[in-house]
Amino acid sequence: MSASEEAARSPEFVRSLERGLAVIRAFDAEHPQLTLSEVARRTGLTRAATRRFLLTLVELGYVHTDGRLFSLRARILELGYAYLSGLSLPEVAQRHMEALVAQVHESCSVSVLDGGEVVYVARVPTKRIMTVGISVGTRFPAYATSMGRVLLAAQPADWLDGYLAKAELRPLTRRTVTDPAKLRTILTKVAAQGYAIVDQELEEGLRSLAAPIHGENGSVIAAVNVSAHATRGSFEMIRRDLLPPLLAAAKRIEEDIRAV
Repeated sequence: MSASEEAARSPEFVRSLERGLAVIRAFDAEHPQLTLSEVARRTGLTRAATRRFLLTLVELGYVHTDGRLFSLRARILELGYAYLSGLSLPEVAQRHMEALVAQVHESCSVSVLDGGEVVYVARVPTKRIMTVGISVGTRFPAYATSMGRVLLAAQPADWLDGYLAKAELRPLTRRTVTDPAKLRTILTKVAAQGYAIVDQELEEGLRSLAAPIHGENGSVIAAVNVSAHATRGSFEMIRRDLLPPLLAAAKRIEEDIRAV
């Protein structure tokens, strides 16, 4: 630390706490195990100071050592729990949605099921591909959307029976599935494969892929999707390009939800 940075610290600044946190941050996905010398080198601390911090963390249960190598223990997650526990689903999903949009260059949304409709609770747009604007709070009929089908497919059999018996399946485009028996077959397939793809059933020219978001107990609590214009490529090309990153993003959101 430079002299100017040191001078800018407030009188209440605790330097030893800063050093202890630096020791914790020395470990990452590329460096899950480190020797004392490696931690000292990555933090810029002396070996003696590094040793004291590491052994203190070992005694507190945050670090494990076999006598030579040091690694973080699961208890380190406690340090972030207070922050994570206050996050809502949209807040947990937001950064993963932004990363997905940056990767595939298509809009991403998260929705939940409310009766027979999906309600958008988070959205990261990339460009306007629908004639109807979408924002948080937007509702669409579940039967004609990829997220809706993922959420419908996760419902108990008796609930789904009631839905299919009463739902008004209107043709929103010439491709919209309006036959209850055919929709049930589609939902059975969605449940088995773990994702849904809708080809221009909500709006002409719009294709959408969705994956479920599971909660801590394994139940589906929401769905995440990406939408692309049909001019991006063939149906199979869109599936090939967008489905793997979408499924990976859904998994990362689930991991954060479990951490919360």
